[in-house]
Amino acid sequence: MSNSADSEQYTGLILLSGVDKPGITASLFEVLSAFAITIVDIEQVVIKDRLILTALISLNPAHESAITADLEGCATSLDVDIATVFSYEHKSTIATKSDLVHVVILSKKLIPKAVSELAASMSASGANIERITRLATSPVTAIEFVLSGSNQEVLSQVLSPIAANNGVDIAVQPGGLQRHSRKLVQLDVDSTLIQQEVIELLAAKAGVADEVIAITQKAMAGELDFEQSLRARVALLKGLPVSAISQVQGEIVLTPGARTLVSTLQKLGHEVAVVSGGFIDVIAPLLQNLQIKYYKANTLGIENGLLTGEVVGPVIDRAAKAAALREFAAATSISMDQTISIGDGANDLDMIAAAGLGIAFNAKPAVKAAADSSLTEPYLDSVLYLLGISVEEIDSIKN
Repeated sequence: MSNSADSEQYTGLILLSGVDKPGITASLFEVLSAFAITIVDIEQVVIKDRLILTALISLNPAHESAITADLEGCATSLDVDIATVFSYEHKSTIATKSDLVHVVILSKKLIPKAVSELAASMSASGANIERITRLATSPVTAIEFVLSGSNQEVLSQVLSPIAANNGVDIAVQPGGLQRHSRKLVQLDVDSTLIQQEVIELLAAKAGVADEVIAITQKAMAGELDFEQSLRARVALLKGLPVSAISQVQGEIVLTPGARTLVSTLQKLGHEVAVVSGGFIDVIAPLLQNLQIKYYKANTLGIENGLLTGEVVGPVIDRAAKAAALREFAAATSISMDQTISIGDGANDLDMIAAAGLGIAFNAKPAVKAAADSSLTEPYLDSVLYLLGISVEEIDSIKN
């Protein structure tokens, strides 16, 4: 067999498995250090208390028998299993792969069928799974696949319907340094950053909740556009004492994981923005508490301590939300392909379309269909997993 030094090298693949304990990795490589070898690749993972360690080495073929014998002795002393495979390899087959694609799947209850069908579709699309990593196990299970041999667009088209059929949320994103670039994450407020709809809370104080909900339903049915429906709903609030605003502020509850999402992104150097079809009068203290400095929202008209029933200034509608994303991206010197928009309603469609990654959060069907990714579990910090940030990394930042 030809073994040209320019094109081939003799390699040994070492697979160690067993109960994890301190010193295993050090002992294995201490045995190997007696030989003139080069380490080409290493992977190690611990699942529960079981260790799997793989190493690819380049060696002189004449040393194969001696290395094998020493590894057998190492396995006995460590009480682990060690298997080896030696062969000539073209250097190109073990070169660093480029154009990788990251696929993150999330589910409250991840079942084997979902993984099987997704993996089969990855293979059918020409992709090879290079690595699988757990990002989180509670309250959702999040798994990241790193794939080679395919592209983002193809994988997204193939995998998204399979994920949906199995009740799995999915995000398909390109790899490379861009994945770790500084991001701008822009969030809707009502039913996204917070659990409530602010205008419905105000309407309840004014005794017009049923009327406001009826107008909202007309807007959802396409009978009214957002600006028409907002002005009609705000008109019903005319005469409401301004004291109702502070009462509503006390009723607002953040979506589970919202504070973790915002604080983690900020600590990692990313930017967070908020855009709302609701009212800055209500959410201003919340934004201050979360240290969010980029925001757009509507302003309620107030005279003599009462709401006038009007909106002051331009209405923040779906076009304005997309414009805000571009404005904030320019202000923070972040390219649009590194922006992320998160929302749940039709008013968020334009900013979801404009962002590098559009995420539908517990959204209506039309928004899910338009978004790059959809999260169906009510945990906003799951967005961090889509970015490849593990729960251990999140916890370390908290501490």
